[in-house]
Amino acid sequence: MPALILPLIDAAAHWPERGALVGLDLGTKTIGVAVSDPDRRLATGVETIQRKAFKADAARLIAIAAERHAVGFVLGLPINMDASEGPRAQSTRAFARNFSGLTKLAIALWDERLSTVAVERELIGMDMSRARRAEVIDEHAAIFILQGALDRLANPRDMR
Repeated sequence: MPALILPLIDAAAHWPERGALVGLDLGTKTIGVAVSDPDRRLATGVETIQRKAFKADAARLIAIAAERHAVGFVLGLPINMDASEGPRAQSTRAFARNFSGLTKLAIALWDERLSTVAVERELIGMDMSRARRAEVIDEHAAIFILQGALDRLANPRDMR
């Protein structure tokens, strides 16, 4: 049976109370990966995967989840500013559907509007060169996405 693919709040009900989450920022050429601590307070960058083939990419993600004893995935969903879903969101949903057949861990979809823009501004503010920003932007976007989801999960009174 494939893993569940749900909005963040609904997915959280299918995760144990403790355990790391893996955050993903899917790009066309790379996948930024971040992981939380078991108490889900802090997101930390892990790596940027150069995309090759779906099976190879998925195998690496599953290996990272196993290494970190993760209990779920948080996938950034690139929704347009008008709340519609364009081709990138469709591609992310397709990735989630295919990936769900390879894992039992519930996959949460989390609105990642402006995450890359925010990260880019932060890296520019750190006076990072354009070349260096290109190397780290997806991993930092994954941190931003996962931290946003962790912060949301930390405020249960705001859940609905």
